Amino acid sequence: MKGNDRYSRQILFSGLGKEGQIRLLRSRVLLVGCGALGSAQAESLARAGVGKLRIADRDFIEYSNLHRQTMFTESDADNRLPKAVACANHIREINSEIEVEPNVTDVTHSNIEKMIEDCDLVLDGTDNFATRYLINDACIKQSVNWIYGAAVGSYGVTMTIRPGETPCLRCVFPESPPAASAPTCDTAGVIMPVISVVAAVQVTEALKLLTEQKEELHNSLMQIDMWRNEWRRIKLDRPVLDCPACGLRRFESLEPQAGEFAAILCGRHAVQISPAQPTRVDLGALSEKLAKLGSVKANDYLLRFDAGEYELTVFQDARSIIRGTNDLTTARSLYAKYIGN
Repeated sequence: MKGNDRYSRQILFSGLGKEGQIRLLRSRVLLVGCGALGSAQAESLARAGVGKLRIADRDFIEYSNLHRQTMFTESDADNRLPKAVACANHIREINSEIEVEPNVTDVTHSNIEKMIEDCDLVLDGTDNFATRYLINDACIKQSVNWIYGAAVGSYGVTMTIRPGETPCLRCVFPESPPAASAPTCDTAGVIMPVISVVAAVQVTEALKLLTEQKEELHNSLMQIDMWRNEWRRIKLDRPVLDCPACGLRRFESLEPQAGEFAAILCGRHAVQISPAQPTRVDLGALSEKLAKLGSVKANDYLLRFDAGEYELTVFQDARSIIRGTNDLTTARSLYAKYIGN
């Protein structure tokens, strides 16, 4: 260990102590999403000395991220680094004693169970209910604790889920909000303070779970509005008996889906297209092909192709983020035209 005082002030805190610090160093945590919440979680857990962080994120860094995603820099945005890679790079500078594993991937039914199988805890840093239901079902199925969190505008919400002990996400939210019914970062914006508070609550709950102090958990659905100075806690009881996940053990989100997956991305005027089957793209070969048709910029992780009014960013796993449209049909057509079926 580089110096004996890295964690000295944390060890002095009676809630952790030396034994708690040892438990943290032996812990493994999966972070799903590495945007505003996820990057804040990653930095805090790295500084706290959590032994292994596995970070999964599908996106790359843009200037519009920098006002709230404090892990990242202008250099990261200029180089269009994937968020998982940039986060891992910065964490290695923050704490070289821990292990960090970046995964530039879309978390889906095909990989979520593999990602969590050797982890002690999962933290939610996503921006959509589809992925949260995926996390929920996989964690309930494998009996892994996870911590839900969300923030938009000045409002934030978080809940700690312990399979078999507390209600799960499906118990509290049986169905995702109807399309266009809930505010998003695109329609309502978001301010940094609520990100900091929600991430801080999530990380504090994580420290309690990883050091086996469940009696200290807040055991509630915690709602916060920083602008209105409002804090509310809805007490949680037991899992709902007829919950599809907790009670009936039906994990609908883990079932395979036919065909490619397309999703409109929050606040981006963009659509993500994912192939039906896992594959790898030779970015060098694709760059050469697309360079005949327009401007191409590439790094080790992705390439960006300027297709007139549209911009395609292609990742090694064959995913593409198509900017300039929210229309799924248009995005699919562009994907087929430039990348292939």
